[in-house]
Amino acid sequence: MKVIFTKFAKLELEDATSFYELEYPGLGKRFKQEVKKSIKRILEYPKAWSIERTDIRKCLLHKFPYKILYSIEDDHILIIAIAHLHRKPDYWVEREGR
Repeated sequence: MKVIFTKFAKLELEDATSFYELEYPGLGKRFKQEVKKSIKRILEYPKAWSIERTDIRKCLLHKFPYKILYSIEDDHILIIAIAHLHRKPDYWVEREGR
């Protein structure tokens, strides 16, 4: 199964990576690696994480205050958001299915 990011999720990943890299050299790379590890776990066990809303699931990152919001589609996993846990809850809701 493949993974597809929405354009907004890609931007969030890039923004967070850049922010962490500016805060401390190498931290952005560690953040991106943690996202990749989480996506790998999602691919292995797509239904293992709790439902956030309707058919959208959330996977919490281990070392950063972020969650990956995704849906399980017929032939892929759709990453809807890479969301910070302490900012504007549910800001991503309008993206469902996009």
